[in-house]
Amino acid sequence: MRTGDIEVVRIGHDPLLFRDLYVNLLSMPWVWLVFLVAAFYLLSNLAFAYAYYHNLSGLDHAKNFADVFFFSVQTMATIGYGRMAPTDLTTNLLVTFEALWGFSYFAIVTGLMFAKFSRPTSHVLFSKVAVISNFEGKPHLKIRMANRRNNRIVDVTARLFLLRHSTTKEGFAIRRFLDLKLVRDHMPLLRLTWTLLHPIDEDSPLYGLSEQEIKETTDEIFVTLVGLDETLAHTIHARHSYFVDEILHDTFFEDVVKRHPSSVEVNYGLFHAVRKTPPEGWS
Repeated sequence: MRTGDIEVVRIGHDPLLFRDLYVNLLSMPWVWLVFLVAAFYLLSNLAFAYAYYHNLSGLDHAKNFADVFFFSVQTMATIGYGRMAPTDLTTNLLVTFEALWGFSYFAIVTGLMFAKFSRPTSHVLFSKVAVISNFEGKPHLKIRMANRRNNRIVDVTARLFLLRHSTTKEGFAIRRFLDLKLVRDHMPLLRLTWTLLHPIDEDSPLYGLSEQEIKETTDEIFVTLVGLDETLAHTIHARHSYFVDEILHDTFFEDVVKRHPSSVEVNYGLFHAVRKTPPEGWS
């Protein structure tokens, strides 16, 4: 499991499950959210049906639990077929409360669904591996990314970090995030592909390390991307990370871009492919 996705166990910390319910619901997978909304809707109708059933005489034409359950569904959804109707004060008060509850519930669910549906998401494709090989005669760490949507991400900024566990002089174990500078960390727009290049020079934490030493000292490499989706006009974020066994040495990415007189061809079938010799084109 990657560091950014590990489960965090907080000891001595008050849970924020209900105090931060909105964020928890927005971050919930769609399947679970739809299940939770449907389950709560069903339980609400069962609760009101149970109350109606205990005063069955106050509801005209209601004969059994199924009748009062479907009356509850009609009331909560403000359908009102008209066949069943309350006949006393108690049932009318219960109908009033359920109508108010129904308005509130559907308003909350509608707002929640819209907020979740309209959340800005990125469809940035990252290469499955990172490679280390020469570029302009010097070793570089390379990571390839691409915009999977058929639009443009503008004002794109990328950053690269190295996670390394180390021990201080006092003997404390700490996690250090070290910046890996890029040859270019900003792009005016991203529509095709972009290969991030980190020069392994005297300023690099990877400088002078052999392949084995890199495996022993490096825990994970993170890449983050921030940009503006031109279609949605929203800021989007993307991230990915690489374990040391996903960093290939003396390896090059296959070329995926071919330029024609009137078009540019991007072969996503070769996006993750690598080779031991430099490609003829630009990747």
